[in-house]
Amino acid sequence: MTRSSVGIDVGGTFTDLVVRAPSGRLSSGKVPTTPADPALGVINGLTTLLGAERPASVAHGTTIVTNAIVEGRGAVVGLITTRGFRDVLEIARQSRLHLYDLQAPPKPPAAVPRRLRLEVSERCGPDGAIELPLALDEVPALVDALRREGVESVAVCLLHSYANPGHERALRAELERHFAHVCVSSDINAEYREYERSCTTVLNAAVMPLASRYIDELGRRLGLEAAGATLHLLHSAGGMMSVETARARPLALASSGPAAGVAAAAHVARTLGIRRALAFDMGGTTTDVCLIADGVAETSSQRRLAGYPVRLPMAAVESIGAGGGSIASVDAAGALRVGPRSAGAVPGPACYCLGGTEATVTDANLVLGYLDPERVYGRAIRLDRERARGALDALARRLGLSRLETAAGVIEVANAAMLRALRLVSVQRGYDLRDFTLIAYGGAGPVHAGALAATAGIARVLVPAHSGAFSALGCLVSPLRYDAVRTYRALLSAWDAKPAEDRLRELQEQCVAPLTDEGIALDRIAVQWSADLRYSGQNYELDVPWHDTPDALRADFEARHRRLYGYATGESIECVNLRVVARVPDVAAELSDFEPAGTPAESGEQRAHFPSLGEVALPRYDRAALAPGRTVAGPALVEDEWSTTLVYPGQRGAADRLGNLLIELDS
Repeated sequence: MTRSSVGIDVGGTFTDLVVRAPSGRLSSGKVPTTPADPALGVINGLTTLLGAERPASVAHGTTIVTNAIVEGRGAVVGLITTRGFRDVLEIARQSRLHLYDLQAPPKPPAAVPRRLRLEVSERCGPDGAIELPLALDEVPALVDALRREGVESVAVCLLHSYANPGHERALRAELERHFAHVCVSSDINAEYREYERSCTTVLNAAVMPLASRYIDELGRRLGLEAAGATLHLLHSAGGMMSVETARARPLALASSGPAAGVAAAAHVARTLGIRRALAFDMGGTTTDVCLIADGVAETSSQRRLAGYPVRLPMAAVESIGAGGGSIASVDAAGALRVGPRSAGAVPGPACYCLGGTEATVTDANLVLGYLDPERVYGRAIRLDRERARGALDALARRLGLSRLETAAGVIEVANAAMLRALRLVSVQRGYDLRDFTLIAYGGAGPVHAGALAATAGIARVLVPAHSGAFSALGCLVSPLRYDAVRTYRALLSAWDAKPAEDRLRELQEQCVAPLTDEGIALDRIAVQWSADLRYSGQNYELDVPWHDTPDALRADFEARHRRLYGYATGESIECVNLRVVARVPDVAAELSDFEPAGTPAESGEQRAHFPSLGEVALPRYDRAALAPGRTVAGPALVEDEWSTTLVYPGQRGAADRLGNLLIELDS
């Protein structure tokens, strides 16, 4: 009997689920997250949507790794490194980004305290040559020292192990006899730059016990093994990985929440043939944006997490402190500010009636009539317009403006911040916003997207179906994907493609192995090679597609350098890293046709204020009842259980066969 497939995203407030029935039809839902026992929230959600049925497969994204690192709840980690390099984590980088900011937060402490950073005698050169053999006879003393300190997980990061991982692997074999959790930097991040590689390896070690316990408990609760079902987890680059890989590299689960939404946006873009898109996720506290080109989300090789560098492939998401709960205030100069301080879920915006008293973006939207005060959002939240008005009035008195002028100002300031983020990932990378479609999701994204598009000159807004559970949909539609990177230094002026290709084949085997272990045929696996290039002496690199000739590599590098920075110098170019990505694109669930509810689409009317028009009548539509091809002329509200879409004056929305809402200028 064919069973359903489920995508699950465990967030801080809600656990979102999207179910794909054997017929191909998609349905979605939300249940409260249970922070003390996240697996319980998953079980509750599955019971709500599936009853007693057990799914055939579960694709899962979670914030537990990110939360553990941010909150400092990782395991006690010991670090073993090359003798003389114990303090790499303490020295860190000598950059001073906030040198003149007197209110800048202090830099985070070293990821491992000094007493837990131990040294072993060994040395390899940057070419991989062994300069001092590994002293394995020192290992028993290291084990005893770590055990006395209650170490639960061990990270190994030896000098230049990216060039020769032999010593790290020998150490791992010895340490695994004494510790359940051991990871080595040549497996986690085989790149040069010792500080970043050390941080990444240590953070991975810190979350290994937590991730293993969670995965084991989830599998036991779901009864996956008994039911013959599979479990995959979403990683930060927007692909799914096996349980075994997640246990070994749990740090890859960090940022899987934003990556899931971006993965869903990229899938929608591919399905609809949208060549250029911007994923726009506006939640309660932050707004996340990411560029999607030719159906593929941009990725970055390094981000920061809790102040520490993390060098793993991640969706290139830019986040700003602007969301529905962002608090509006007046600064010392008398100017209106919005965010980054947020009311959060508790006490929340004033209109939530949970104790919040300060005006937020949500309060401003409610006062302007852009939200329905009679609707219960998420089956639990009812908005109180009078409390929102009281919060805006207090702010208006300080500004010397009317209530409506103040509310409109709050929206304008918030939109300006989000517009800067959109330009950061597009215009400042050499793209023209007029070529883009804005894919808006999250609780507040569809309310603001129309105004942002009009201001930025973006041609079209798309509010996808299941936008309220979009990250869960991202888990369901993401392909299996594995990434690998290794440092390889060579000048293009003396280029020999064969040794580079030999290393790329090694990386390819590393990426393909977990896929074939799951029984996937080689002809279903798509492999992509690339190289990190830079002008000789530069600090940072650009990733370009692989070519076996130096002229082709140079041409691609200089074309990208010119697009990003406006120039290309013609100077000497060197290769720094080699990268491989292996994907299985055809395992992702396809989007199903939308079946509208057999009820009237028009659900009522309310008054709203637009600065360009004044007060107008704003009709409301039930999104679940909009049949494909049905158009909605702005201004209008289109509502579903979890979110509201605002079609602005001069715009027109239309539903398509997949249940997406497309908004364009009304010709």
